[in-house]
Amino acid sequence: MAAVAGFDFVLIDSEHGPADLVALRHHLVLAERHGAGVLVRVGEHEPSTILRVLDAGADGIVAPHIDTAEQAQALVGGAHYPPLGHRGFATYGRSGRFGGVTAGDHRQRAVDQTLVFGMIESPLGVANAAAIFAVPGLDGTMVGPADLRISSTAGDPDPASSIQQVHAELAAAGGYRMDIVNGTDQARQAFDDGAQLVVYNLTHTLMEHLAALRGVTA
Repeated sequence: MAAVAGFDFVLIDSEHGPADLVALRHHLVLAERHGAGVLVRVGEHEPSTILRVLDAGADGIVAPHIDTAEQAQALVGGAHYPPLGHRGFATYGRSGRFGGVTAGDHRQRAVDQTLVFGMIESPLGVANAAAIFAVPGLDGTMVGPADLRISSTAGDPDPASSIQQVHAELAAAGGYRMDIVNGTDQARQAFDDGAQLVVYNLTHTLMEHLAALRGVTA
């Protein structure tokens, strides 16, 4: 429905969602049919899932809880073929058109088009943001505001200030910023503030809509 509505891309949450790869393939096929790209949020430290998601045809991945440059390097390593990474190479999956492309073309497409986002979700990640964004092959970040808030203690900077710091470090590094928002007002604010991509928290917006519909008949 999001693709038919004309959204540029969808972000499928396989971290908090069921992470069913068979169902994911159905989403990927339908999104492609209607001209929408797909990013997949995987679980924490899941290189095997990253490989299968990208082989299935996803345009990129979003990985949670990146706290250090070493973790960012591991993320990039799992998402890219050598020499940038160590992802297992195959052309016979859906992303290789089931063997219908040459190995060289498949490899170059992966280099040119695979997007890798690492989420900053803790005070440690904020402190290491500059080093994280310096990792080759990491295209950008999406701050996880809920995790950042819950992991911040009284001794840590205010989460709002931390988010501003991350965004400033990312802009200085030339990376892509993706914000998660709950509605159109927040989306406009995010774009005005420098975000290049915005994703809606669909369950939040749907529940607000359903509550409003219910209120009419209450």
